Amino acid sequence: MPTTQEKGVIAELGIALHASKLGIRVLRPMAEGARYDLVFDLGATLIRVQCKWAAHHGDVIKVPTRGSYHSPGRGYVRSTYSRADVDGIAAYCQDLDRCYWLPIDVFSGQSMVNLRLTATLNRQRAAVNMASEYEFGAVAQLGERLAGSEEVRGSSPLSSTSDPPATLAAYDYRQKFGWYMERAAAGETFLITRRGKPYARLSPPHLQLDLAPEPAEVVPITTAKENR
Repeated sequence: MPTTQEKGVIAELGIALHASKLGIRVLRPMAEGARYDLVFDLGATLIRVQCKWAAHHGDVIKVPTRGSYHSPGRGYVRSTYSRADVDGIAAYCQDLDRCYWLPIDVFSGQSMVNLRLTATLNRQRAAVNMASEYEFGAVAQLGERLAGSEEVRGSSPLSSTSDPPATLAAYDYRQKFGWYMERAAAGETFLITRRGKPYARLSPPHLQLDLAPEPAEVVPITTAKENR
């Protein structure tokens, strides 16, 4: 069984390898002490990545999403991560040899994230994170979400695709509002349904309509004296 330090090293190496296979350039800070372990070069932008070892327990992958730092006055302090610290948390599960990307906008402030490999027995969907939705490259989160990289989505811009929008139930949209907002900002379009019927559409900013009301026509008001 590897030690905690060895797990950290294995996780970093596994994440760097999987990212490299996706065509992502991986950089490592020269100095220690930063809240992030790696930097992903996506061409258009750089993102700060905190690496974590993910444990496999039956149908669940457990990802600890808090860290610790040394304070001269308080010793080691445990804390969670926010947008000010990192852009996302990458987790490596050695048992499955898989990597997962947890956007900080979705998991900010959490100390533990459970990713399910299979659906729950009672079919509960609220507050359930399916591992398949966060795999590296599963929905191209790494590129489309943070950079709109042409290497991730191909040579055709997302706005020119003729594929129909993905259908999304309003209940599911509410449960992962921030995550779907990020995917829309990256170029994806969703048709949100309510009771099985189309209800609203979530699309990138450049595809949205200008809903500002047109200025009302000003009709001059005349008095009875002026009409005579």
